[in-house]
Amino acid sequence: MGRYIAKRIGLMVLTLFVILTLGFIVIRLMPGSPFDDPNYSAEMIRMLEEKHHLHESIPRQYLTYLKGIFTEGYWGVSLNLEPMTPVWQVIGRRIPVTLTINFLSLLIALPLGLLAGTWAALYRNQWPDHLISLLTVLFISVPSFVMASLLQYFLGFKGGLFPLIYDPAGSEATRLASLVMPVLALSVHPIAMICRHLRGELGENMQAAYMITAQAKGLSLRKAVLRHAFRNSLIPVMHIIVPLFTNILAGSLVIERIFGIPGVGGLLTRSINAKDHWLTVTVLIFYAAIHVVTVLITDISYGLIDPRIRLGGGRHDT
Repeated sequence: MGRYIAKRIGLMVLTLFVILTLGFIVIRLMPGSPFDDPNYSAEMIRMLEEKHHLHESIPRQYLTYLKGIFTEGYWGVSLNLEPMTPVWQVIGRRIPVTLTINFLSLLIALPLGLLAGTWAALYRNQWPDHLISLLTVLFISVPSFVMASLLQYFLGFKGGLFPLIYDPAGSEATRLASLVMPVLALSVHPIAMICRHLRGELGENMQAAYMITAQAKGLSLRKAVLRHAFRNSLIPVMHIIVPLFTNILAGSLVIERIFGIPGVGGLLTRSINAKDHWLTVTVLIFYAAIHVVTVLITDISYGLIDPRIRLGGGRHDT
C-alpha cells in the first residue's frame, strides 16, 4: 500500500508539471501583451516587459519561471488585477470561500444521493422510485447556472429568504446565508448522479445469489441490502466522485459570477481577460492540484471500502 501511494504521488507531481508547462506555453502564446494599455508609452511597455522577462523567448521565459519556483518559491506577481501582488497572496484571499461552497456542496450531495439511491432501490418500480427517478432526470438535465438563476429568483427575489448577492463585508450570519443558494445550486446535479448510479448498482446486487442466501437465512430485504448489497454497490459509485467534484469546481466558475462571490473561479476568468499571465497559470495549477489530490484520495478509498481490492493490481507493502 505504501509503495502504491508513493507511486501515485510521483504521478501527481508529474501531472502537475505537465499542466504547468502546457499552461505556461498556451498563456504566453496568447496575442498581445499584459501591458497593452493606451496610457502606457512604447518605452514604458518595453521597460515593463524587460522587468518581467517577457521580452525573452518563450523557452527562456519558462526556464526563468521554473527557476523562480524551485529556488525561491516565486510564482510571479499579478500584473494587472492587483499589480505587483504575489499571485498566491491574490489567490489565498479567495481560496476559503471557494473551497467552502465546493466542499459543502459535496458533503451535502454524498449523503442525500446515497439516501435517495437506496430508497429508490428498496422501492423499485413503486411510487418512491418513480418520483426519485423523475427528480433525478430533472436535476441532471438542468445546468447549475440555470438552477442558480431559479433559486435566486424564487428564494432570493420573490421569497426574500436569502441574500441575492454575496456580501463579503456583512456579518458572519449574512455571509453564511449568502452561501445557501450557491451551495444548493451546486449540489443538485451531484445528488442526482450519485442517486442514479447507486440505484442501478443496488438493483443488480439485489438480484445476486448472496442476497438470496442472506434472505433465506432469515434477513429481511432491507437488512440484507444494508448489510451486504450496499457496501458492494459503493465501489463503482466511488468512481464517479472525482468527476463529480471536478464538475462542481467547473460549475462554481459560473456560480461565483452569478452570486458575486469573490472566489478563485471568478479570478480565473478575470485574469484571462486581463492577460494577467502568471496569475492565470497559478489558478490553473490550483485547480489541477485539487483534482489530482481528489483522484488519489478516491483510489485509496477503494481499499477502505473493500479490502479485497488490490490497488495498482500488484502486491502492496504493509
